[in-house]
Parts: sequence; structure tokens; C-alpha cells
Amino acid sequence: MLNNIEQALVSYQAKPISQKRTYAVLLPLIEVNHEWHVLYEVRSEHVPQPGDVSFPGGAVEANESLEQAAIRETTEELNLSENQIQILGEIDYIVNAQSTIHCFIGRLLIDDYQQITPNEEVAKLFSVSLKDLINHPPRYYKLATEIVPNEEFPFNKIRNGKQYRFSSRGSSIPFYDLTEDTIWGMTAQLTHRFTQIITETQNNNVE
Repeated sequence: MLNNIEQALVSYQAKPISQKRTYAVLLPLIEVNHEWHVLYEVRSEHVPQPGDVSFPGGAVEANESLEQAAIRETTEELNLSENQIQILGEIDYIVNAQSTIHCFIGRLLIDDYQQITPNEEVAKLFSVSLKDLINHPPRYYKLATEIVPNEEFPFNKIRNGKQYRFSSRGSSIPFYDLTEDTIWGMTAQLTHRFTQIITETQNNNVE
């Protein structure tokens, strides 16, 4: 039995329990009038979460690296070639019960983003200056959720039954108030973390 355990674990890659998919997105940087901007998509009516602001990205396919997935999804959604994307690095990623979302920062080697013709997953594109995103961080709103036990749950097998102190969960969700199309949720979270990282680096260099 011990041999079987060792064989099972020797090459096993640990992952979050119950996680279904891994995703990779690209936070695109573009230059507009000699100023750096972040490019955002508005999701079309043909995809889940229509109307939401997002970054290009999607599920990582088999035999594909995280970075390759971010590049592939960006080329597909924005109809760009791989040589128009310069990957600068990866920032912190998001982990939840269902998935992990990795975020890469990439410069788009294009002259005018308004000349991009995205695919059917994208309703429109818009940009926000990096300076504005740094100077006007998002506001976080708390959203509380509670567990509502149902009658099928075997309370009789738990000490204190329905009076057991189940942990309720809450979220703190960021919103930017900078654009007509609201930047919120995970897109805002990744944006904010990116601006924090570059700001922290600038401050450390000054010191």
C-alpha cells in the first residue's frame, strides 16, 4: 500500500480542491497620445456576463502554458497577431472555489486601438489612462452572503444540528467610477493590484 501511495504522489501536482478550470487573461497596455492606457473590452450579448467590462482571456487548454493561453485568447478576441503582443510579466492571481484566474501584463504593439476589429465576443473597446487608474483607486463595497440550510442536509449528523455555527461568507467588491461602462469585480481587482504593484515599485525606487 505504501508503494501505491508513493507512486500516486511522486508526480502529482497539487491544486485547489473542487476547482474546475484555470483561466488566463491579458491586461493590455497601449500608448495613447504619448500616455499609457489600459485597454478594456465590453462583453457582447453572445457570451456569458454580457455587458461586463473585462480583459481578453479564457480557459487554459491542454498542453498550453498560462502565458500561451493569455496570448491566444487575446489574438482571437482582438484579431491581432502574436507578434503584436509583448508580454511584460505576470501579477498576482485570483483563486476562488471554482477557478483560478492568472493575469499577464502585455503591451500591444499597435498605433491606434480604435482600428482594432474585435471578434463577436466583444461589443466594444475603450481605454483608461494608467495615471487616472493610479490617482483614482476603486471603492470597495462589502457584499455579505449567508448559508441557508435546506431540509435535505443531514443536520442530525452534526453536533448542535441547525444551530451549528456555519461560517457565512462575504466579499469586498471593487468599483471604479471613471467610465460610462463600469469597471468592477475581478477586472477591477486585477487592475487595482497592477496599479498597486507599479506604485509600490516607484516608491521603493525613490527611497
